[in-house]
Amino acid sequence: MQVLEYLKKSGVKCEVKEHKPTFSAQQMAAVEHEPGRFVVKPVVVKVDGKYIMCVLAACYKVDLGALKKQLGAKSVELAEEEEVGRLFGDCEIGAEPPFGNLYDVPTIMDKALEADEHIMFQAGSHDKAIVIKMADYRKLVKPKVLEFSYPLGS
Repeated sequence: MQVLEYLKKSGVKCEVKEHKPTFSAQQMAAVEHEPGRFVVKPVVVKVDGKYIMCVLAACYKVDLGALKKQLGAKSVELAEEEEVGRLFGDCEIGAEPPFGNLYDVPTIMDKALEADEHIMFQAGSHDKAIVIKMADYRKLVKPKVLEFSYPLGS
């Protein structure tokens, strides 16, 4: 199910923005003139062989060691692009929305996002962004909240 259809069906108010194609959350933040901390990106990892979606701010990176420790896992690694493409077949690669629940993929949200009023994310394509309230996102996805990121450039 496309994320826009899901939001509409769930009664969640959202703003859809169209822009020139962007290929990273940071690029989208720049094009949309939105601070990177409000633009979220999903990063799919394999935890002991099972896929998990990590949702974090555009200006952060996943700390695989922190995830491994907090999840009590033996191994944590980034999923390959090809694997992500198979999991999110209705999305352009690299434009997956942060709704693992729509794809039977457990979702973990970074604690740094908790206080944000709203989030912006790609809508399955490189030329659309969606803005929704953080409270609505948390209600729909029910992500587990952990601390697993560090700022880009660290």
